[in-house]
Amino acid sequence: MDEFGMGSHSRPPFTNPVLSNFKRHGDVLSAGGSSGGSAVAVATGQCWAALGTDTGGSVRLPAAYTATVGFKPSYGRLSRWGVLAYANSLDTVGTLTSNVDDARMLLRCLDHFDGRDPTSLPDAVRERIRHLLSAHDPQRQRSQRLRIGIPLEYNIASLALPVKTAWSKLLHALQDAGHTLHSVSLPTTQQALSAYYVLAPAEASSNLAKYDGVRYGHRTMGPDASPGENLPLFAATRGLGFGAEVQRRILLGAYTLSSDAMDNYFLQAQKVRRLVQADFDRVFAFEHPLHDGYDVVKSDNNGGVDILVTPTAPTLPPTLAEVARQTPIENYMNDVFTVPASLAGLPALSVPFDLDQNASEEEVLESVGMQVIGQFGDDDLVLEVGNIIENM
Repeated sequence: MDEFGMGSHSRPPFTNPVLSNFKRHGDVLSAGGSSGGSAVAVATGQCWAALGTDTGGSVRLPAAYTATVGFKPSYGRLSRWGVLAYANSLDTVGTLTSNVDDARMLLRCLDHFDGRDPTSLPDAVRERIRHLLSAHDPQRQRSQRLRIGIPLEYNIASLALPVKTAWSKLLHALQDAGHTLHSVSLPTTQQALSAYYVLAPAEASSNLAKYDGVRYGHRTMGPDASPGENLPLFAATRGLGFGAEVQRRILLGAYTLSSDAMDNYFLQAQKVRRLVQADFDRVFAFEHPLHDGYDVVKSDNNGGVDILVTPTAPTLPPTLAEVARQTPIENYMNDVFTVPASLAGLPALSVPFDLDQNASEEEVLESVGMQVIGQFGDDDLVLEVGNIIENM
């Protein structure tokens, strides 16, 4: 995986990159990240299923790149006990499997309150969610026809043609199966990625402060104090013990939490996060089960949609050689479709869908990841729609 889960291509700085099971013109493709090792292990049959952590798309993106199923449950649904925190308010344990039924089976096994995890949903909250879903089901009639939302903001200029073609093909197939399509607007989506790369590094800079070589983590051999440069004892240890990307995010996070930048960056990003959550609440028919008295005006005349269907990633997986030439900003753009659901804590699933062979041309990878996003707590419906897509 990527170091501390910070990356989109599973290229840890001190070891070798994860090698995808797919190639293009003989060049190995990116396995996605940060949980690329888990995805490849499932894709190549080394295991039946694997766990990963999804902070901004780190389970869904590898699934899309390796033709596996990646599921990020609602925030707090699966225990994070034993996970080294990257960004506490975003980190979610997810699953990687070869099909949706296996993802559902894993969810049933792991979906329990864990008192050792302070973010784990208590039993009372889980029961409240089940009660609200049960009351909502007769209105939805999910077994007959679903109202599927198509977010307009996900049809971006950089959306690769093969991905766009597969998305359109899937939507037409869903419509032919009797479900209805509805365009929805999630305007804050355009700011979501920027907000994420303020909030996540800020939390990371705090969480990784313990890696100073004095109490915890790698310790550089020899004297590492630099009195002449007025640097602290652990400066050399942290400089050598962290890879370039982790250092970049720690520094970015430390800056956004500084007194000079707090108002302009961190607090503004928190406001964007609330707007992202409000956008999703506005388009879903099912009310957010944790927002008591939260007045939301639905964007659709008929009361909102049941589910959202989007691509998981804007492009097909690049080769490792192409990744090596990318700038950090280009790497961050891989998460543009996965980050919004993470900011809102919503359940999201990446399912492989067949590529149009004319569009993919010489691609060895024969599928593209399609993402299903549901309202908070509506994980079962997300998996149900995943089953529908899987069987098309």
